Amino acid sequence: MKLSLGFSPCPNDTFIFDALIHHKIDTEGLEFEVFFDDVETLNQKALNGILDISKLSFHAFAHVAEKYALLDSGSALGFGVGPLLICKDERFLDPENLGKLNPTIAIPGVLTTANFLLGIAYPNLQNKVLKVFSDIENSLLTGEIDLGLIIHENRFTYAEKGLKKIVDLGSFWEDLTGCAIPLGGIVINRNIDLEVQHKVNRVLKRSVEFAFANPKSGLDFIRAHAQEMEESVMYKHIELYVNQYSLDLGTEGRKAIDILFKMATEKGLIPEINKNLYLNS
Repeated sequence: MKLSLGFSPCPNDTFIFDALIHHKIDTEGLEFEVFFDDVETLNQKALNGILDISKLSFHAFAHVAEKYALLDSGSALGFGVGPLLICKDERFLDPENLGKLNPTIAIPGVLTTANFLLGIAYPNLQNKVLKVFSDIENSLLTGEIDLGLIIHENRFTYAEKGLKKIVDLGSFWEDLTGCAIPLGGIVINRNIDLEVQHKVNRVLKRSVEFAFANPKSGLDFIRAHAQEMEESVMYKHIELYVNQYSLDLGTEGRKAIDILFKMATEKGLIPEINKNLYLNS
C-alpha cells in the first residue's frame, strides 16, 4: 500500500523520516510517496485534505482535526525551542515603540504555532506579511520589514547577521503554562483504515527509534535538504526539536497540546474541536 507523505526539508524532519522512507526499518509493507514543503504549504495542503500523512503546525491541526488524527510519534515539542521575534532597528527593543511605530512583521505562516503565540503575547501587532521562513532574515536586513518571526534553524543564525532578539515566544509560553511548547505534529487522514493508521503509527515510531540509535545514518539525506547548512548546525537543530516527545507524546506531551488548544479556543483563535485529537485505539 502506498501513502502520500508530506514533511519539511528541515533537519529534524529528514532525521525522523530517513529510516522510514529509505526502508532501513520494517515498514510492514507500506510504501510512501514523499512531498517536501515548507510548513505553511503543508498547513494549506492539510486544510484541503490533500495528503494521507503530513507534518503540520499544531495551530493548523486545530483547523483540520475533523479530517486528521495526531500520531503518537514525530511531533516537535520542547523547552527552549520556541519562535523568536527579532529586529534590525534597535528602537524596537523598547516595548513602547512596538505599539507606537506600527511595525511591519514577517510571519512564516498564518496557521503556524509561531503566529498563534505572537497573537497571545502581542495582540496589537497586526501589520503582518507572509514570508517563507528562510527569507525572513534577509527581508529584515534589506529593510523590507521591521520585525521578523523566525523559526527552525534561523534561531542559530540571526545574531551573527547583526539582528537582535526582542522576545523568545517559547520562553513566554513556558512561563505562562509550565509546559513544553507544541510546535508541530504528524497527522494521518481519518478516512484511512484504522488498522493502517496504527501500522503507520508503529512504523513512524520505529523510524524515530532508528534515528536515535543511528544518528549519522541519514546524514547524506539530511544534508541534501538542509540549504547548505553546516553539519554542526544541522545537528544542533535536530537536538533542539527531536526529543522524547518525538518518540512518544506521552501524558505530558498531550497535556501541553490540550492546554494550547483550550487557550486558543477560549481566545477565539480556533474553532471548537469535537473530535478526539489523537489516534483512536
